[in-house]
Amino acid sequence: MTVAPFGSWASPISPEALTEGTLRVSDLSVAANRVWWVERRPNDGGRQVVVCADDDGVIRDHVPEGFSTRTTVHEYGGATFTVVGTDTVVFSELADQRLWAVAPGQDPRPLTPVPPEPSAWRYADTRLLPGREWLVCVRERHHGVAAKDVESDLVSVALSGETEPVALVGGHDFFSAPRPSPDGTRLAWLTWDHPNMPWDGTELWVADLVGDRGGGPPRISAARRLAGGPDESISQPRWQSVRSGTEPGRRLHWMSDRSGWWNLYVDDGATGQPMAPRPAEFSGPDWVFGQSTYDFLADGRVALSWSDAGIDHLGVLDPNTGDLTEVSTPYTQFDTVVAHGQEVVALVASATEAASVVTLNPDEPADIRVLRRSRATATQTEQARVSVAEAITFPTTGGRSAHAYWYPPTSSDHEGPAGTLPPLVVMSHGGPTSSASPALSVAIQFWTSRGLGVVDVDYGGSSGYGRAYRRSLDGAWGIVDVDDCVAAATYLADQGRVDRNRMVIRGTSAGGFTTLCALTFRDVFAAGASLYGIADLATLATDTHKFEARYLDRLVGTWPDAADVYHQRSPVHHVAELSCPVILLQGLDDKVVPPAQAEMMVAALRAKGLAVEYVTFAGEQHGFRKAETIRRAAEAELSFYGRVLGFTPALRSGTEPALRSGTEPDVIPTG
Repeated sequence: MTVAPFGSWASPISPEALTEGTLRVSDLSVAANRVWWVERRPNDGGRQVVVCADDDGVIRDHVPEGFSTRTTVHEYGGATFTVVGTDTVVFSELADQRLWAVAPGQDPRPLTPVPPEPSAWRYADTRLLPGREWLVCVRERHHGVAAKDVESDLVSVALSGETEPVALVGGHDFFSAPRPSPDGTRLAWLTWDHPNMPWDGTELWVADLVGDRGGGPPRISAARRLAGGPDESISQPRWQSVRSGTEPGRRLHWMSDRSGWWNLYVDDGATGQPMAPRPAEFSGPDWVFGQSTYDFLADGRVALSWSDAGIDHLGVLDPNTGDLTEVSTPYTQFDTVVAHGQEVVALVASATEAASVVTLNPDEPADIRVLRRSRATATQTEQARVSVAEAITFPTTGGRSAHAYWYPPTSSDHEGPAGTLPPLVVMSHGGPTSSASPALSVAIQFWTSRGLGVVDVDYGGSSGYGRAYRRSLDGAWGIVDVDDCVAAATYLADQGRVDRNRMVIRGTSAGGFTTLCALTFRDVFAAGASLYGIADLATLATDTHKFEARYLDRLVGTWPDAADVYHQRSPVHHVAELSCPVILLQGLDDKVVPPAQAEMMVAALRAKGLAVEYVTFAGEQHGFRKAETIRRAAEAELSFYGRVLGFTPALRSGTEPALRSGTEPDVIPTG
């Protein structure tokens, strides 16, 4: 065992290892009796490709070179493709945001017209209308650069590509989840309006689908609101095929948080009846289209996942008895759950295994088949090098409790000098209506394998702990989240786990705002890193995309009525109170948090003469996708911490990999 200062340990996880053989998986689905998903490939410039696991176990691309499958509806996208027939893929193309269709051996053909301006008309969440040669999807049209110039609706698109999209439903600020019934006679969808976000209040609508099935465009009739409102968040409407006597039928299900927790409901002819209600989260915030935490097995039972105290579970619900039976698996995270006959296909992970796409039989849970493993199975020696998340709950301001995951520095080759404690990296997640995860993250192991402790904080406002906890950030963004990050750090220092004089804080997007606030308005951290973070709330309120244009109404106050609060909470206006080094990393094509946010903060810090580093990345949007960007950002941040905290980092990898790359690529769930 080598004794070396914390932070300077030779790590098997180099900056290059963060992306070597790695992928991000999204849009997991089952169609044409096969499993499909989208892979984002950092080493291919962040290109995204639709793939399919064939019966022979071979994973094949279904989008040719030169195309990247990604929609930027709501900027965050999601649900970017659907399968028609046995192997025709309809997808959104990143370059022009049009819908395209491609079949094996054929060139892709466009289904939607060329927009008046590049990428001005965008499409997402596409579904085939049963019995018709038409699709239904969300359309977003940009008539200018401001949020007020963006119009959203539901449209039908002809599979022939020879007809202009036909509007079905409009009149609201946002639409999502258009879901036709299995018999093609009805359509369900979600809608909401500013200032709500989809986790604040949404409405579930249903209507009849009418019109000539011989080829003409469909229409809707007798539309009515089934459930939801400004203070009830509904997610994931989904139809189940049922049989009544000799006639087939359909039954609509959805998730609602009307009880304070996202639980499963079924249409009872009124506003919905809960199924197996309990104080746990069976859904999450709809940041992207296409969330799936439940689906219907072939025998009519419901396979579903839920989060309880930050840990995910998988179970099967018998709709006849209401019994919910948990399925024992080695996984603690289920990002997606879809049915494949009597099996479940899921995107899973655990504290010691990075995410994988698997199929399992809920009646024989040991029968697990891995379709795409993140890395080769680790040996016992390799697993000993993994820092395993410990869920902690700690006291914070106002008599509240907050939650986090603690990762101690871990190495089988190194230990710190006697009588010393490790530095601490406090992570503040983005959103802020999002959450941390205890699943194995190579990005976190990058720090812990070098001798730094990490605490990933689920501050007040995070999802996964019920509506009340999520709402605890209302009117208090920049206060409650900061208090909880500070409380997590001091809690660990008081327990003697970390060196209270060498604590840093980092965050992405909204977490970058929390980071900058903590550095400005508190005197706890030695330094911090803001990755595409927010420095000026007023600028964000007036210069961001439509989806989040009114997000701050609830978190801060209505703009411009609360202009004084926006000024008080914005770090850029209070740099006189900041006295520690800061590094900012920013994508230059970011539309969610434009580069002007970072540039204002950098200018203010430089004017004060503080140590500040500003690293920019051309071609990157909100979140880093390219391998070279991820590598360069990690190198810059680690070197920065070394200079501030007084250790010399070992940037090159050690002699053995702690997490072997193996022959299969890494699968990292989106969040």
